[in-house]
Amino acid sequence: MKKLVSGEQITKSFQVGNEQHHVLTNVSVDLYEGEFVSIMGPSGCGKSTLLYALSGMDSIDRGRVMFDGMDLTSLSDKELADLRRTRMGFVFQQPTFLKSLNILDNILLPAMRDQRKNVVALTETAKNIMKKMGIVDLAKRDITQVSGGQLQRAGICRALISKPQLIFGDEPTGALNSTSAQEIMDLLASINTEGTTVMLVTHDPKIAARTERILFMCDGAIVNEMRLPRFTGAGLEDRMIAITAKMREIGI
Repeated sequence: MKKLVSGEQITKSFQVGNEQHHVLTNVSVDLYEGEFVSIMGPSGCGKSTLLYALSGMDSIDRGRVMFDGMDLTSLSDKELADLRRTRMGFVFQQPTFLKSLNILDNILLPAMRDQRKNVVALTETAKNIMKKMGIVDLAKRDITQVSGGQLQRAGICRALISKPQLIFGDEPTGALNSTSAQEIMDLLASINTEGTTVMLVTHDPKIAARTERILFMCDGAIVNEMRLPRFTGAGLEDRMIAITAKMREIGI
């Protein structure tokens, strides 16, 4: 598989009062095209910070992040924003939408900057994605008129509107009930099957069990990893047991 993202010796710290708090310490990690990867570890271990560093959403103190041959640490803020908007997608625990826009317009918004002259075609693309996600009937609803699971589906639609190579998810099921969480994971798995690389941050073994490679973090470092065969719909419980056993083994 072709290497899509490469983080090399990433170090990141924050100033907390008079103390320097090290969040990432010399972290190196590679993501490959078509992978379905999750990051697990205790709260505060650096999971989300690593995701933000690999996506160029946050700067790093030392090291380098390469995306498809481009050094993100050498790009300007505008270049990084353009790259994220056109080649990456993001799904967060709490989707952020504009209250003044309906669901369809919120999904269209990120892509409008690049495709203003193709509004009709872009709208058709958005509706096709919404149909696939099962929410096309909600296109004209306000964001307050849908459930949390439906809003997260809209968030996935927005992440897909520019046909990204890579989707980053930061606890994308954390605010959902178990049924909605399973439905979101089904959608992300389907997206991955079609060739899009997916990387998720999660604390839930049931979510990580749906992925094919799990990176375990502790105290700002990747301390172990686990590979699983592609999930086919059976054996989820056994995968969760294996993940939990691995976490006990490495002490996280």
